[in-house]
Amino acid sequence: MPANNDTPWVLYGLLACSLALNVVLLFGGSGSERADAPLFEPPPEVPVAGAPAEPADQPREAAGAAADAEQDEDEPERGSGEWSILRGTVEHSLARTFQVEAGEAGDALSSVYTRLFVWDLDLRRDLQRGDSLTAVWRIGADGFPEIAAASLQSKKLGKAIHAYRWKMPGDTYASYWHPDGSEAALRLKNGPLDHYEQITSLLKDRPTHKGMDFKTPVGTEVRSPRAGTVTRVNWNWNANGNCIEVRFDDGVLAKFLHLSENRVQQGDKVSAGQVIALTGNTGRSTAPHLHYQLDRGEKTLDPLQYHGTERRSLTQEQLAAMRRDVAEFEKLLEGD
Repeated sequence: MPANNDTPWVLYGLLACSLALNVVLLFGGSGSERADAPLFEPPPEVPVAGAPAEPADQPREAAGAAADAEQDEDEPERGSGEWSILRGTVEHSLARTFQVEAGEAGDALSSVYTRLFVWDLDLRRDLQRGDSLTAVWRIGADGFPEIAAASLQSKKLGKAIHAYRWKMPGDTYASYWHPDGSEAALRLKNGPLDHYEQITSLLKDRPTHKGMDFKTPVGTEVRSPRAGTVTRVNWNWNANGNCIEVRFDDGVLAKFLHLSENRVQQGDKVSAGQVIALTGNTGRSTAPHLHYQLDRGEKTLDPLQYHGTERRSLTQEQLAAMRRDVAEFEKLLEGD
C-alpha cells in the first residue's frame, strides 16, 4: 500500500523534470547556435609553470579583498579621465596578477589586456612565472577599463612587446599599434565588417564558443564575405536574436548573430561584399557585437584560417604622428 500511495508523486516528479528540460531546450538554444558569453569575460586562471600555491590560510576571496583594500586609493573612478599605472609580475597566473594589482577591476582589465597580445603570444601556454606587465589604464564612462598603452616582458619571446592606442587617419575607431608601426591585431581578409572597435573573442578562447566576436556599435553594416544563398533567418531568436545564415558557394555555412536589422530573406542570392544586415545587441547578448561563425558539416571552422589574415602597417608619416601622440603614454609605460 505505501508503494501505491507514492506512485503519483513519482509520476509528478518525472513530469516536472520533463517540463524543465523542455523549457531549457526551448529558451537556451542548442549546439553551436547558443548565445555568447560576456564580451569582457576574463581568461581562465591557468597557473604558469612553477607557480606557488595559494596560501592555505588565506582563501582567494580574502586575498582579493586585501588587494582591493590596498588599491582603493589608486584605482580610477568611473569616467574620471585620470590614467593609472599598473605594474605587476606574474607569479601565479595572468588573471591573478590583475586581481592583485587592480582589485575589483582586475578581471575586466585582464580581459582587455589579453586582447592586445593574443596575436603574438598564447597567454595560456606561453606565459611564464616572472614575466612582467605594465598598463596605463582608467575606467571609462561605460564602466569598462580602457588601456592607452601596455607592455609585456616575455621570457618566451625573449623581449618586451608594446601596444599603444591610436586612431589612424581614415579609420572609424582607434586601434592598437606596435612601436614599429605594425598593428597589434590581425585582421580578416574580406571579413564581414569593414569597421569595428575590436575583436573580443576568438574561436579558441572557449570550448563552448563557436565563432568570432566583433565589438561594434549597433547599426554597423554587415557584409557577406563570399557569394552564396540565404538558408535561414531569425531561428532560435531567444538566444541568437535577429540572425542570418548564408551557405557560401564553396559549401561553408556562415552564421551572423545578434543583428539589429536583416536586409535579406531566406532564399535570396547574395554577392561577395553585399550588405546583408546591421549589427545589434539582440538575443542573449551582453553588449553590441557581431558573432560570426563558420561551419562545414559538423565541423566549426576558424575564421582566421578560412579567411586568412593581414596586419596593417603605418606609413613613415603616420608612424611619426603616432609616436608624437603617444609620447606621454610611452613615458608613463617606461616609468620616466
